[in-house]
Amino acid sequence: MVSFESKVYSFINNHELIQKGDRLLIACSGGIDSMGLLHYFLSLRKCFDIEIFVAHVDHMLRGKTSLEDRQFVENFCKEKGVPVFSTSIPIPEILKEEGGNSQAICRRERYAYFAEVMEKNSITKLVTAHHADDQLESMLMSFTRSGSLGGMKGIYAKRTFSFGTIIRPFLSVTKIEVKEYLEMKGGTYREDSSNSKDDYTRNRFRHHIIPLMKQENESIPQNAVQLAERIQEDDDYLFTIATSKFTQLTRRSDGDGYVLDITAFQKEPHSIQRRIILMLLNYLYNGTESSNSDVLARSILELCKTQDGSATIDLPKQFVANRIYEEVFFEKKTVKVIHDETIVQLNEWNKLKNGMCLYIGEASNVAKSEEINDGVKLYFNSKSFTAPFRVRSRKDGDRIHLKGMEKQKRLSRLFIDEKVPLLDRDSWPILVDSKDVVMAVIGIRENKNISKIQRAQDDIKIIIEYNKE
Repeated sequence: MVSFESKVYSFINNHELIQKGDRLLIACSGGIDSMGLLHYFLSLRKCFDIEIFVAHVDHMLRGKTSLEDRQFVENFCKEKGVPVFSTSIPIPEILKEEGGNSQAICRRERYAYFAEVMEKNSITKLVTAHHADDQLESMLMSFTRSGSLGGMKGIYAKRTFSFGTIIRPFLSVTKIEVKEYLEMKGGTYREDSSNSKDDYTRNRFRHHIIPLMKQENESIPQNAVQLAERIQEDDDYLFTIATSKFTQLTRRSDGDGYVLDITAFQKEPHSIQRRIILMLLNYLYNGTESSNSDVLARSILELCKTQDGSATIDLPKQFVANRIYEEVFFEKKTVKVIHDETIVQLNEWNKLKNGMCLYIGEASNVAKSEEINDGVKLYFNSKSFTAPFRVRSRKDGDRIHLKGMEKQKRLSRLFIDEKVPLLDRDSWPILVDSKDVVMAVIGIRENKNISKIQRAQDDIKIIIEYNKE
């Protein structure tokens, strides 16, 4: 029978978790698992040629008892000559101020402390005592919550953490094996009374579901570890492919947004499409919970199934996904900007809020016509429209009479046909006369009575320039 130490040693080598000269920070609560981990590395410290440090966090949730846990770890490390870093974090006060899930906040604060210790002491690897039973519990809990592939990948044996790496050498062994090893070493530990309660989801799985599964097959924790590794390997490979495709199918837009090319995106296999969307979400949400949402991913994939017309879906935290024909824009939702209604001053330049400048004046004014650099000239007869002229944002029901059309066209339809981004439509400058007749959607289309070539009857000139100083 393979010994406990040999089994873990083989797992460490197979996964390249430790190299000669490593400085390891062992996360130690004082419980069975972490004390077993500490005893293991104390026994093989010379074999691995490593330096060992210990970190302990008192969450202050169990008063005197949790303080005694801290003292237990500190005394053990002092006895063994192991440098120890410990702290007490007032989780009850943080919960009172922030609310939320106590376990999630404990984990956040605990790992923030570990990262701080590692950075200050040039320690590159954090070691935790997660074992095969933890892997099974994590996968089952994830499957129960959502069944997402990300959750079914379970716990990695090695992943990046802070400026270093977090490793889990005990994933190859079960909790019973860890306990037997610790007893064989004559080690002592502290029992957390909260572990016996069913208040937490993990404890309910641990006390009721896992024992039933082990009655059918005692090796199910090891099977979970093997399955997780296969899923991790396959998923990591597909993400490597998706990463390459991501740079080809997307581009950065203004600010923190992205633009996705639907035509090219639709040619990719569904497995790659889904991962590209998850990568997009990760960039948008910086790895927070929304980054790995299968519900969001499915909604976006549905949005990308067609290039016809436009559509929008709201995303968390004020983001939107806007499909405009062959592209999807992922960007922050902007507050609707409504142009103030502006009276156009004749025979002088009028600066608009979107960077355009507008001039309306007598067509005979030669000096003004020579000022145009990067824009367009238009002409109309003063009898066609009634001054004063105004620039405003669009209104519900706005229509424009275009050349060659018998009926007036809704501006809402015009914006769609001209592929104007959805977020720009409500703020686009509309030129109207005193009777609210739409003379032009500035920079896009003009009323049928406005011409790009000066006709004999035209006595008024329009000049539109872009980014005029």
